[in-house]
Amino acid sequence: MNVLTWDELDDTQRAEALRRGTAAAGPEVTAGVTDILAQVRERGDDALRELTARLDGATVADLRVTPQERDTAAAALDADLRAAITEAAGRIRTFHEAGMQQGYAVETAPGVVCERVVRPIRRVGLYVPAGSAPLPSTALMLGVPAQLAGCPEVVLCTPPRPDGTADPAVLAAAAECGIEQIYLVGGAQAIAAMAYGTETVPACDKLFGPGNAWVTEAKRQVSTAEGGPGIDLPAGPSEVLVIADAGADAEFVAADLLSQAEHGPDSQVVLLTDSRALAVAVATQVEEQVESLPRADIARKALASSRLVVTPDLATAVEVSNDYAPEHLILALRDASDWVPRIDRAGSVFLGDHTPETLGDYCSGTNHVLPTAGAARFTGGVNVGAFQIAMTVQRATPQGLAAVGPCAVTLSEAESLHAHQRAVTRRLARTQGQP
Repeated sequence: MNVLTWDELDDTQRAEALRRGTAAAGPEVTAGVTDILAQVRERGDDALRELTARLDGATVADLRVTPQERDTAAAALDADLRAAITEAAGRIRTFHEAGMQQGYAVETAPGVVCERVVRPIRRVGLYVPAGSAPLPSTALMLGVPAQLAGCPEVVLCTPPRPDGTADPAVLAAAAECGIEQIYLVGGAQAIAAMAYGTETVPACDKLFGPGNAWVTEAKRQVSTAEGGPGIDLPAGPSEVLVIADAGADAEFVAADLLSQAEHGPDSQVVLLTDSRALAVAVATQVEEQVESLPRADIARKALASSRLVVTPDLATAVEVSNDYAPEHLILALRDASDWVPRIDRAGSVFLGDHTPETLGDYCSGTNHVLPTAGAARFTGGVNVGAFQIAMTVQRATPQGLAAVGPCAVTLSEAESLHAHQRAVTRRLARTQGQP
């Protein structure tokens, strides 16, 4: 990894330095996803089986995983792994339960009561990646808040293994969250199935989950179609930005960068530091550590679009980070907490030398389904509220109508919407003189 000096770059070079690696592949991915969506929409289960055989190399006769098959696989799982899944689910549940949105009622004028009521989304679709690596943690990150929200139907899609079965750890995580509708389909075709519905997979009202560029593009396309489902957020490919000072541990920083680089060849990792010595040391550590990784080939491809950048000071690094709006932000700083007030664009923030991003990925309690590709500029990560809708309810007595009706009459007159106006004035005339 080459070390760049921020002050030596012009605006074009700076933009290129922080350009996500997936940008160049955009047109190809968009066209490919469009074709996959069309196939699934037109041919349903047959298309899912054909695409699974071609793209995942697996033959799947029955797309559905029964609750019995789920429970059998979970029971056969290594005991330590089962315990870790339960432990992580408990922390995720504790954190998310504390932030659940509540309904409320307010009397905005005498006789006028306005309420906000919360309802679960009827049917949600969860996508749990398992292509290059199974992610049971994602089943927890999506399943726990869906369970807390009270969603009546939860559908989970996950890619099959080469032998045509689901990853047992993913099934154990699904069981932990009480998910019974599980289907063996991955990639853009899984998003299509949950968006449109097939003979086997039901159409869902909102889709959730991270994925590669193809999954993210599929979510975008189905959400913009007429009558299409909602989506949580752009969640993938993975990215991390580290801001480190001279006192940071180069070994730790390199490990953090590689922890995201191994997710996939289209992941991106960035280091911003005010210390050239640290940047050079991190570059050396990355090269040494990547050699011992089982997923070294994947990590090296991700590193090709990743950057080590020396900024004149930490304040500049924070400005650059806020412009970039990373999915994960690690502050490897001596006074990390003091810098948090200056951070206003990041999916999830990790403070100090002993808070690796890995904790958030698995078991600290926060959610790892986070905005990528700069979407942290306008949204946060998945939470219980994402699985709910909030409706407003209002009730006015005759006294309340008399109190606020004239305001509505004036405003509707200004907008020349006279039917709106008369819906009020006719009632006022009828109730005139009544208490």
